[in-house]
Amino acid sequence: MIDINCHILPGMGDGSKSLTETYKMAEIAAQQGITQIIATPHHENGDDATSADNILAAVDYLNSKLIQEGVPLTILPGQVTRVYGEILDGIQSGEVLPLNKTSEYILIDLPKGHVPSYLTQLQFDMQIAGYKPIIAHPERNQELFDNPDKLYRMVKNGALIQITAASLVGKTGKKVQKFVHQMIEANLVHFIASEAQAWNKRSFFMKEASDIVRSEYGNATLHQFIENGQCVIDNLTIAQGQPERIKTKKGFRIFG
Repeated sequence: MIDINCHILPGMGDGSKSLTETYKMAEIAAQQGITQIIATPHHENGDDATSADNILAAVDYLNSKLIQEGVPLTILPGQVTRVYGEILDGIQSGEVLPLNKTSEYILIDLPKGHVPSYLTQLQFDMQIAGYKPIIAHPERNQELFDNPDKLYRMVKNGALIQITAASLVGKTGKKVQKFVHQMIEANLVHFIASEAQAWNKRSFFMKEASDIVRSEYGNATLHQFIENGQCVIDNLTIAQGQPERIKTKKGFRIFG
């Protein structure tokens, strides 16, 4: 199993706070059946603490320590970037790090409350330049929750979608869980990732999420999610089902 979005690198942003905590996270990940993790500190628009060079160095160091500790887990470099208008310039200059360093896959984070008006044009520009945007945890975006047709159009136009394992297993509330299931049923999900930040609270839940997918959607769907993660690592094109629209009642709030 591959986790394409995890905050396992110690001391970088809102992820692991120490090497000891990172070891615990790594052990839990291995127990969950995860063999490879793309470490994705948040891009901080020029903050050297999470620069591409520092991420690459931290990944190399952590992999050497995991080998010493006998943990059967490989860490790969990546980044999750809060969407901004000049993101394409950041990618091309090397400031924004693609998943697994050299792939065409770019993991993008949206604000919680809205979808930026320029996102459609930005998605188009990124794809014309040869990059493949993956939208992280859209189930936590209020505008997409209220108007899932916007999510459908994003996928229809070529965006890929990563949901969070915790959302699928109900750790972020029943409304979000229901929305995630609707997304899967409508072929609007391409990846499940942990977004784990710690070993005890914001943990992995990848095995639990996989069990739900297998039980409710079948082995073929689960295999496709796993295969999609491998395609990101290998920089191959993923297989996509035909997206469908979600019909849902309006007026519900994700939070509060």
